[in-house]
Amino acid sequence: MDAAALKESWALVAKSGDEVPLYFYSHLFLSHPELRDLFPISMAAQRDKLVRALGHIVSNVDEIESAVPFIQQLGRDHRRFSVIAENYGAVGVSLLATLQHFLGPGWTQSLAADWAAAYGLVAKVMVQAAEEAADTPPWWEAEVISVDRRTMDITVLELRTELPFAFEPGQSVAVEMPQRPRLWRYFSPANAPRGDHTLQLQIQLVDGGQVSTAVARLLRVGDTLKLGAPVGNRLTRQAGDQSPLLMVAGGTGLAPLRAVLEQIDREWETDGRAPDVHLFHGARVPWNLYERDLLTRLTQRPWFGYTEVVSDDPSYPGTRGRVGTAAADSQAWRDRSVLVCGSPAMVRHSLDALTAAGAPDDSIRREDFGYDSPPQPLPALSGSGRDQ
Repeated sequence: MDAAALKESWALVAKSGDEVPLYFYSHLFLSHPELRDLFPISMAAQRDKLVRALGHIVSNVDEIESAVPFIQQLGRDHRRFSVIAENYGAVGVSLLATLQHFLGPGWTQSLAADWAAAYGLVAKVMVQAAEEAADTPPWWEAEVISVDRRTMDITVLELRTELPFAFEPGQSVAVEMPQRPRLWRYFSPANAPRGDHTLQLQIQLVDGGQVSTAVARLLRVGDTLKLGAPVGNRLTRQAGDQSPLLMVAGGTGLAPLRAVLEQIDREWETDGRAPDVHLFHGARVPWNLYERDLLTRLTQRPWFGYTEVVSDDPSYPGTRGRVGTAAADSQAWRDRSVLVCGSPAMVRHSLDALTAAGAPDDSIRREDFGYDSPPQPLPALSGSGRDQ
C-alpha cells in the first residue's frame, strides 16, 4: 500500500467536512436499509465518528502493527451491536463509494486498490478478534439498585450485574440505557471489583447530553442497563505496586481514580503497605466536590493526601484555579507516576501544565482507548463514545 497516497487522498476528502459522513451514511442506508436498526435513532452524535475513524486508519497505515491491539478491541466491542461479518462488506463498499465521490478524477485504479487493501486488513482483524471472543458475553445486564442525585448535575448509580463482571480498577465500560437504545457511552466504575457483583457509576450532567440527561431525569431503580466488556489499561496499576502516584481529576474524571484508591486501601488494610498517593480533584463550584467526605476520611491514612481545587467561585477559601495548574505548581509530580482523567479540555490543559512545569512525558498517563477523544479506526456500526 502507498501510505503517502492514502494520507494525501484522505486529506483532500476531509476538506468537505460534514458532507463526507452524510454521503457515507446515505449510501450505506440506501444500499443496505436493514443496517439502519444497528444505529441510534438520532445520528447527530454519530456522524463525525466516521471522520475520526478514517483519520486514524490513514495515520497508522504505514505502521499498522502498532494499531492491531486497538483494532482487535474494536472488533470485540462491536459484538454488543449485533454486528456480523457480512456487515463489514457493506461498510467497506460505502466507504469506497464515498471516497470515489469526493475525489472524482483523483480516484485512480491504484488508489482504489490501496484503500480496499487498507480497509480489508482492518476488517479482517476485527472479524477475527470478534470470533475469538465468541465464548464471552457480548454484554452483561446490570440492574439499577440505587439512583443518587448527589448534586444538581452529578448522579451516582449503584448497579448489580446478573453474571460476574470482571474488570480492573481504572478501566472503563460502555453502557446502554433502556431509555436510549443503541446509544452507548463510556463510563468508569468508581470502585474496585466487589464480591456481590455491584459497581458504582458517577455521571455528570452534560449540557445537551442525550445519555447523561436521561440518567438524571429518567433512570429508575429496577431498570436494566447493558455493559460492554471493560477496556483501557492506562489508568490501572498492578496489584501491590508501591510506585508513588499523583492523581489529577476533573469532575467525574475522579471515578476511575477512586477505584484505584479503593484497590490501594484494601491492600493497606490487608498487609499495611501502600504507595504514597496525592490526589488533586477539581470542580467548577465547591458543591461539585461530591466525594469530599469520603476523600477527607481517607486522608487519615498515612499514604494519602488530598487537595481540592475550585475554578469558578472567587469566594472559595481553598485552592482556586484550574486543577492541572494546581497540580503542576505543587511539584508533587516529581518522582511519581501521574494519572490524569477528566473532560478532554481538562486533560489537555493538565498535560500542558504538567509538562511545562517539567514533568516527564513518559511519567504521565491518561486513557486513550478509542471512542471519544481518541479516534476510531473505522466507521463504527453503532453509537458510542462519552456523552454528547
